[in-house]
Amino acid sequence: MSELKVVNSYSRQKEVFTALTPGHVGMYVCGPTVSGESHLGHARPFITFDVVYRYLLHLGYKVRYVRNITDAGHFEEEGREAVDKIADKAVLEKLEPMELVQKYTNLFHWAMKEFNNLEPSIEPTATGHIVEQIEMIKKIIEAGYAYEKNGSVYFNVKKYAENYPYGKLSGRVIDDLLETTRDLSGQDEKLNKQDFALWKAAPPQHIMRWNSPWGEGFPGWHIECSAMSTKYLGKEFDIHGGGMDLQFPHHESEIAQSTICNHHTPARYWLHNNMITINGKKMGKSYNNVIKLTELFSGNHEILEQAYSPMTVRFFILQTHYRSTLDFSNEALQAAEKGFKRIWESYDNLKKLEGTAVTAANPELDEKVNKLLADMDNSMNDDFNTARVLADMFELVPTINSIKDKHINANALSTATIEKLKTYFHTYLEEVLGLRNEKEQNDDKLKGVLDLLVEIRKEARSKKDYATSDKIRNQLAGIGIQMKDEKDGTVSFSY
Repeated sequence: MSELKVVNSYSRQKEVFTALTPGHVGMYVCGPTVSGESHLGHARPFITFDVVYRYLLHLGYKVRYVRNITDAGHFEEEGREAVDKIADKAVLEKLEPMELVQKYTNLFHWAMKEFNNLEPSIEPTATGHIVEQIEMIKKIIEAGYAYEKNGSVYFNVKKYAENYPYGKLSGRVIDDLLETTRDLSGQDEKLNKQDFALWKAAPPQHIMRWNSPWGEGFPGWHIECSAMSTKYLGKEFDIHGGGMDLQFPHHESEIAQSTICNHHTPARYWLHNNMITINGKKMGKSYNNVIKLTELFSGNHEILEQAYSPMTVRFFILQTHYRSTLDFSNEALQAAEKGFKRIWESYDNLKKLEGTAVTAANPELDEKVNKLLADMDNSMNDDFNTARVLADMFELVPTINSIKDKHINANALSTATIEKLKTYFHTYLEEVLGLRNEKEQNDDKLKGVLDLLVEIRKEARSKKDYATSDKIRNQLAGIGIQMKDEKDGTVSFSY
């Protein structure tokens, strides 16, 4: 099997992945800002890096996967007003800030479970690491790369760029930033327009505030990730992931802060997934095409022709390489829905196949199948190319189905090849790509509901409440579920 290679955004080259500590991988991925509900665009990075996590585990690495929750902070970006999204949204929704944070954190976790994402090893919050952020800021000031003004602290980008390659990750040129940076909050306090906030003084009306050596305030957006990645993964770690939209200013700023504080570029490999567009347009409120995940799963959005299940969305995302732009459309999702159904039906057929113990009757076919299976390994080792893995699987589908339908001799493949096919389909579909049979999942949910109704009906009958007992039976019959009381006291269903 080939070595794992990844495209490193920092070097802009495909490199062989080598862990800092043999057998162990430290991975940090920027998590959600829990000031609102996650949307379709957020699904891509979390599914992408869930697969990266799963594949590293498959290769035998012990992985510490850290994904943060941004529940406070100063969000200052090029072209965007400087705001604290949590505080502003809390006022709008008439909730305490931490009440709002909990609401949207719960919703985020629910969506991740629907997508069948594994939980990260550690999920730290920005508000839980204020002390670490303050200590980092102190070190940056002591090193001469940050300055305090009116209770706020700013990172001196111009000074940093004189000594370090600022802009290497994003490809930005420091002189160009002077022309492209718009006027944002606190610009008059800065030595240079491109300087970013490490700490912001809190105005009287600001709800979320903490004590610091510079007065009451709240942390900048970028410093939280530097503080938490350092705390849980060390001064240098293996992989930093996130969406391409985070390369600048967020990841560029992380690199600058951590380099000054820890004397290291934090991550050795920077991986970035590309964006999702909708019918060829960038997602944005002005286009009315921001689709929340609850809307996507329910079909409750004017763009949507139907509801799309979490596994359909996951399959759709994995059919395109993570570094390529992915265009959402109803046609594309409906095609993914059919494709996912086809490949899973073939997987079910495969589980029932048995090969012959003797030499395969069709050695050419046997060789072709084994080559496609080897290609699946090579594709994943080639920068996690899930699109090619699925393409290889689709190429195997006709062979599996033809053996099942007896159009190809059942002895065409050897027992070893049949067993290898089963292993590869299970490993890649379920363990690496994280897909699951939604029909089985829905059947489990239905069984749970029916079991509950049996208990309620049994309790009603014990109280001689036959009206409720009959109502349960009759209403189930009305939707096509027949309930039958067996002689031994059990209840069976047919539908």
